[in-house]
Amino acid sequence: MLGGAAGALASLSPRPAAAVLKLNITEGNVQPVPIAIPDFVGIGLHEPATGRNVSEIIASNLRRSGLFAPIDQAAYIEKVSTIDTLPRFADWRQINAQALVTGRITQTEGRLKAEFRLWDVFAGQQLRGEQYNTTADNWRRIAHIISDAIYERITGDKGYFDTRIVFVDESGPKERRIKRLALMDQDGANVRYLTRGDDLVLTPRFSSSADTITYMSYREGDPKVYLMNIETGQREIVSNFPGMTFSPRFSPDGQRVIFSLQRGGSSNLFVMDLRSKATTRLTDTQVIDTAPSYSPDGTQISFESDRGGKQQIYVMAATGGPAQRISFGDGAYSTPVWSPRGDYIAFTSEARLTSARDAVSRHLARPHLGAVA
Repeated sequence: MLGGAAGALASLSPRPAAAVLKLNITEGNVQPVPIAIPDFVGIGLHEPATGRNVSEIIASNLRRSGLFAPIDQAAYIEKVSTIDTLPRFADWRQINAQALVTGRITQTEGRLKAEFRLWDVFAGQQLRGEQYNTTADNWRRIAHIISDAIYERITGDKGYFDTRIVFVDESGPKERRIKRLALMDQDGANVRYLTRGDDLVLTPRFSSSADTITYMSYREGDPKVYLMNIETGQREIVSNFPGMTFSPRFSPDGQRVIFSLQRGGSSNLFVMDLRSKATTRLTDTQVIDTAPSYSPDGTQISFESDRGGKQQIYVMAATGGPAQRISFGDGAYSTPVWSPRGDYIAFTSEARLTSARDAVSRHLARPHLGAVA
């Protein structure tokens, strides 16, 4: 298991400066920050390329965020061989680097110690320094954790690189396709299968604790909502309701699961408290309400419904009540998901083209939260 930060690295007392590098990502047209990430210095490594691999993963993570522009190492003037002295900031300013990351990986008896420093090049100031201890095979995760620390220090938002993605993997010949639950790092590495493909599985979602997922399975005939511990593989049915249950999703605190339950030709939204197993009905309609998603603070729910004649996105209080429609226009709107800050809802829209092909695209909409009852 990866240990937490063993402590912040001591500052090397660079010259004081008034300006400190900070990126405001709430404004439009953000210019990516030019950042230099030399290979981490390696000491006693069984795999000499580990230092370079760590720096490359950090650079790839930050580049994919769209907020950073890692500078090609061929442009570097200073060759970093230690992190215990001040960088030659003039050399880094000359290649227009605004931020600089220096680091060191030390291996001792199968353990790794990773250290890094984040520098504001123009201010000549250390912004952050940390060290971590872990097992030698955990070097990829160290790179993700360092990426998170850099992202958070410069943007002010929590990083997302040390996260995993749960998804449905479909494979096999066309006439015998199988669907398996699978897990991978956010950059596509370390793919691991959670089910064997014996049963049809759909819509996996993480709990806030990140060791439990909820998903839908046809394991016992009709679709049911299951919980699974991804470390032990243990799973259980959320509840054995009459009818079919769909689209499960955890509340932000991980204590509840919201889902859609179909009875007859309609489906409604229900929420279950996982501690007491008490179930509350949130909608009571003769239409199809499904795909619920909690807002980050847990006070509101977005969902899709055909109550207006076709699939549209609605928002209502997490306890139920009047719902406000927030999507308009031609076609169908589905699968709403809140952004981490709660200022946007992502959804899928489907419209019929003149060529009779369906166009499916992902959109972002601002929910009119103040108007929700």
